[in-house]
Amino acid sequence: MLRTRLWMGGLLVALTVGMLWGDLYTDGWYPFLFVFVVGLGIAGCYELVRLLPPYRKPHVPLCYLGVVALGVGNWAVHLFTKEVSPWSVLGGILTGFLLTVFIYEMARFTEPGRSVERVATTWFIVAYLGWLPCFFAQLRWLLPVDQDPHNEVANSMALALAAFVPKCCDIGAYCTGRLFGRHRMTPVLSPKKTWEGAAGGLALAALVAVMLDRFGPAHLLRKDLRLAITFGLTVGLAGMLGDLAESLLKRDCEKKDASGAVPGFGGVLDVVDAVVFAAPLAYLWLALL
Repeated sequence: MLRTRLWMGGLLVALTVGMLWGDLYTDGWYPFLFVFVVGLGIAGCYELVRLLPPYRKPHVPLCYLGVVALGVGNWAVHLFTKEVSPWSVLGGILTGFLLTVFIYEMARFTEPGRSVERVATTWFIVAYLGWLPCFFAQLRWLLPVDQDPHNEVANSMALALAAFVPKCCDIGAYCTGRLFGRHRMTPVLSPKKTWEGAAGGLALAALVAVMLDRFGPAHLLRKDLRLAITFGLTVGLAGMLGDLAESLLKRDCEKKDASGAVPGFGGVLDVVDAVVFAAPLAYLWLALL
């Protein structure tokens, strides 16, 4: 298992770095990030729908429609409506979708049953796999490139921080927990997680934030040691909570992994859970600096 995690983890890192590097030469279209965000959103949606038992099934077509619409909206607002705030457009898409789910359920209603549960589950899936990833995607346009071409690289570094800090926290927690874990952190929700692992994960997250800021091509955290450590700890903690949130979904659905799509890790949801949860906090940090 460890060997599989190592080679698959290395491959995922290489693909992420390739995505960040390749999009620097695509004249503002960022197709690799597009495939990353929309493709993983669709795959995650597929896994989550399959996790749910039959009596909890949402409106599956609307789940896919909402995830794709929000993913595409990140690009549409910047490529075709640059004068409008991206969050206004994305908020409008989300609001329209929420209303559409209600109307769809009303049109199909025949008798009392699970209407509320279907509506709520559909909303949840789209918020989780459609809305939260918007914060990650919007980091690509964090700083205006037309004002300073170097901002293209700075935006890539923002994505790198949002991706690698929570994932390295996950890696650090896994390795430290295997070596030194003694005290269970969440014995019911995720029995293998330990407080020792959590400490190791947060330490690695802080170290990665410092290293990326100090030695990367752009210094979004101002080469400020305390700022970088705080960023790493808070975003790493958010990623850890994201991992636990996905564990909650699997435990409640009585499944060990979301799927077997990613050898050594489980499914797509098992790979992106930390980044999805940490993305809003990372965006808030970097947008306010």
